[in-house]
Amino acid sequence: MKHVDIYTDGACRGNPGRGGWGAILVYGTREKELSGGEPHTTNNRMELLGVIAALAALREPCEVTLTSDSSYVVNSVNNGWVENWRARGWRKADKSPALNVDLWEQLLGLLAKHTVTFKWVQGHAGHPYNERCDKLATAFADSFPVEEVGKE
Repeated sequence: MKHVDIYTDGACRGNPGRGGWGAILVYGTREKELSGGEPHTTNNRMELLGVIAALAALREPCEVTLTSDSSYVVNSVNNGWVENWRARGWRKADKSPALNVDLWEQLLGLLAKHTVTFKWVQGHAGHPYNERCDKLATAFADSFPVEEVGKE
């Protein structure tokens, strides 16, 4: 099985607001950058979409080390929270509804295809790939016009 290192980040100008995500896939000496976003979203959705887009870009099942500065994503997977939410009908331990269920379902489908190890890295702390992903994410978020209503 091929090993791929993936780095992701999400950004939002306001929360909710204009959002973007960035991802870098590294296989051997090759690197591929991806980015996208939405004009009205949340930071957590952008963090999740970066991970989803990166894993979806893999053409075959891979062993992946995925590095993100999102505690929301990394802890939800590594601590089994997302599996528990799904088992409880997308309810958290306190019985409140889990958020971003549509994206969690997509991610769980991709995690069933690949062998993924999630690693957390502190954001804005000089990690080269995290910094590049942040630039991709913020550039995409900044590409959307600022709306007059609810101006950030």
